[in-house]
Amino acid sequence: MPAFSRFTPLIASLPSTVPFVGPEAIERQTGSPVRARIGANESGFGPAPSVIEAIGKAALETWKYADPENFELKQALAAHLGCKPENIAVGEGVDAILGLIVRMVIEPGAPVVNSFGGYPTFNYHVAGFGGRLVTVPYESDRENPAALLEATKRENAPLVYFANPDNPMGSWRSAAEVEAFAKAVPEDSLLVLDEAYIECAPEGTAPSIASLIDRPNVIRTRTFSKAYGLAGARVGYAIGAPETIKAFDKIRNHFGMARISVAAALAALKDQAYLASVLGKIEASRQRIGTIARANGFEPRPSATNFVAVDCGRDGDYARAIVTGLGEKGVFIRMPGVAPLNRCIRVSTGTEADMALLEETLPDVLKAL
Repeated sequence: MPAFSRFTPLIASLPSTVPFVGPEAIERQTGSPVRARIGANESGFGPAPSVIEAIGKAALETWKYADPENFELKQALAAHLGCKPENIAVGEGVDAILGLIVRMVIEPGAPVVNSFGGYPTFNYHVAGFGGRLVTVPYESDRENPAALLEATKRENAPLVYFANPDNPMGSWRSAAEVEAFAKAVPEDSLLVLDEAYIECAPEGTAPSIASLIDRPNVIRTRTFSKAYGLAGARVGYAIGAPETIKAFDKIRNHFGMARISVAAALAALKDQAYLASVLGKIEASRQRIGTIARANGFEPRPSATNFVAVDCGRDGDYARAIVTGLGEKGVFIRMPGVAPLNRCIRVSTGTEADMALLEETLPDVLKAL
């Protein structure tokens, strides 16, 4: 039977790909287990015991759909953030929310502004809905709000993406810089302010919720995947003006949230003491990664996330060889995808056992190179 031929021209033109190769795929390719999973910016410290308990209780009711209005979680998030439930949209991780945002705003051929080398999944959604990606370079390994703003105005772009803190470099801008940028974006351009790593960032990184909550052209995205240790649960949320947030209800998967995941997020939000302990572990692990990097002649970049970009001092081929060599020894890390950022490798924070394995294997990989 011949291949199915009635895909849309857009779908037919796209490559069959995923933004990231997962550690499971690496295990299948190498036939060896991943011993240190420090490449996907998950939290190796795991969720709180109180969250595990809540998951166990919710499992007994997993035969039920979750509340399609996400009422309880929106109430809890609003109380935590100091806004109203109508300022919150809940979705299956930030990645799903980004896809909905692109779908709401972008028609085929429309320009979308992002940093060159920025978060690939956002670009994946732009391509999937036929948008035309317009990129600006990083400035000293940090996203450049002034260049993003100039490109947005020049292209009359309906959508611009800015992550603070940034992935893949871990860099950040101050709350004052971010707020000024957000307020300078034209009213008919929608700013996606991705704050997936905001819990890991120093004080003074995030604008207050109140400062941007009434701006209809700003959507802030956050997640339980990083500091809260719930990457596998897929719980993200968007914060914005009520009329903008209401648009999600027109196209979201109303039964997309898993009941167990919602229970986990509610419990995680209540256990701020555990979150504080994890943030201390993340900071200690960042310091440990820096020590290991310097011991091998590399330079760690400043980070406000749960990972560290490590400058290897050469080019992308060299950094890629390090990623491959470590992978062959069971240490899973990643690297930025474009020059000049790809002179770096990117190492997620992890347990002391993870760090010890990195410290043990990295010199052997470099010697082999």
